Amino acid sequence: MDSIILAIESSCDDTSAAVIRNGHILSNVTATQAVHTAYGGVVPELASRAHQSNIIPIVSEALIRANIHKSALNAVAFTQGPGLLGALLVGTSFAKAMAIGLGIPLITVNHMQAHILAHFIEEPRPEFPFLCLTVSGGHTEIVLVKSAMEMDVIGRTQDDAAGEAFDKTAKLLGLPYPGGPQIDQHARTGDANAYRFPGTDMPGLDFSFSGIKTAFMYFLRKAEKEDPGFITRNMADICASIQHTIIGMLMKKLMQAASETGIKNIGIAGGVSANSGLRETLIVTAGQHNWNVFIPDFEYCTDNAAMIAMAAHYKYLANDFSDLSVSPKPRMAI
Repeated sequence: MDSIILAIESSCDDTSAAVIRNGHILSNVTATQAVHTAYGGVVPELASRAHQSNIIPIVSEALIRANIHKSALNAVAFTQGPGLLGALLVGTSFAKAMAIGLGIPLITVNHMQAHILAHFIEEPRPEFPFLCLTVSGGHTEIVLVKSAMEMDVIGRTQDDAAGEAFDKTAKLLGLPYPGGPQIDQHARTGDANAYRFPGTDMPGLDFSFSGIKTAFMYFLRKAEKEDPGFITRNMADICASIQHTIIGMLMKKLMQAASETGIKNIGIAGGVSANSGLRETLIVTAGQHNWNVFIPDFEYCTDNAAMIAMAAHYKYLANDFSDLSVSPKPRMAI
């Protein structure tokens, strides 16, 4: 018996819809919001308004590309959290209305779990258990993935996320939003050992990225005061060095987690997993430690509905449905 699910993602500034049939993605359509570039970051009210404008055409396009009529759907899934409340409300309200109108079940999805389950969209797929370094603009976690439905966070940031650190340091450099990809691009032609920045070493498997942002800010102020134009002339080396430092902090804890658990199946997920430096470092480290590494395709690293659909597929198989009283959870944890 077919299971055909429409999935909706609206946690931040991307409106996305996907259709999955028996675990196979048929379509994945995303609309980004350029309006935030002028403000140097996501403006929640503008994000929710853009979702309202985008959601109907995006869902329609996803159904058309999948060659699926809405009457054939068996369930509607949506991101319940974490995310921006206004943005989540748009996806929640639309999904609930569609489920009522079609008389089909509703499935809530944890955004962070969905990032991890993006590994199962395409081959190769990791075997359980595996460790997943989940890194985005709002979250940095090391997750022990026991099954598609059972995950334990064994390490997390105690303040800022790694993605936020990338964006904030990029802003200090005068780079446009989103800053993370800009730093990655400049870093490709820079010397990663040109400058050294102090990373914060937290107890256990936890992270802290607030200190490195402060140290970076003071470094730039001092350098520009002593040598006006320093940033512009040394942009590539500065970006390569700060990226190297942040990635080093991530990899140190990931290696510690692998050593403590004895797990050699390692994945990365979340928007920062699209960073070329992180991907390359992970592959090199894997060769040194005999890890089996799993990295989703770029399309499934940033926020997208295909990962929501994959998570919903497993919940559908488990008959894990939600009632219509469900509401968004902006601070939802794994």
